[in-house]
Amino acid sequence: MCGRFVSKTDAVIERAFNVIPRQWTHDWARYNVAPTQQVPVIRLADGQREGVMLRWGLVPTWAKGRPTNYSTINARVETIDTAATYRGPWQRGQRCIIPALGYYEWQEVAGRKLPHFIRRAGGEPFGLCGLWEVSMAPDGKALESCTIITVPANPLVAQIHAKERMPAMVIAEQCDVWLGGSVHDARTALAPVPAGLMDAYPVSTRVNSPRNDDPELLERVA
Repeated sequence: MCGRFVSKTDAVIERAFNVIPRQWTHDWARYNVAPTQQVPVIRLADGQREGVMLRWGLVPTWAKGRPTNYSTINARVETIDTAATYRGPWQRGQRCIIPALGYYEWQEVAGRKLPHFIRRAGGEPFGLCGLWEVSMAPDGKALESCTIITVPANPLVAQIHAKERMPAMVIAEQCDVWLGGSVHDARTALAPVPAGLMDAYPVSTRVNSPRNDDPELLERVA
């Protein structure tokens, strides 16, 4: 799964992902993004990539603008085309990318859960593959939201995450296939990133609280 991640919307990200126009704040940065928060999302609008801020935790159309009582921050690749919450946006091609620098996962060691920061080797930005949806409240207000798709973990992540899941990821050069490709082509992007292209290291338990949000969270600890 993916329950916390690191994201930015600086000029490097915008150039890498060719985001024009953008509705997010330039140089926005979060080092401990948590569920229900607004997150930067890239999607297609009239054939052009746009950058918007959406609620993390997908709210289905039938929920009438109210978040559900169950977690929708992650969608399993195995059921995105059958689960009631996700099959609509999947069938309509409402695919999106959440730019990221890495994400956190917790490893159980001697009865304690120790956080790790997981990223692409080299630290370059990448995109988390997601779906987006719009749900209309009775008063006519639209709530736009998103979810991150998870896939079986590669061996590196499986050593850390007990449930052996990880988010589906793409680099900037793969965005066209995920955002605008056919359903068949998009499916090809939903595969674990090879372990050799990633690295992971332990970080401070300060990341356990979403109230902590600073660059020091990314520092390696013994």
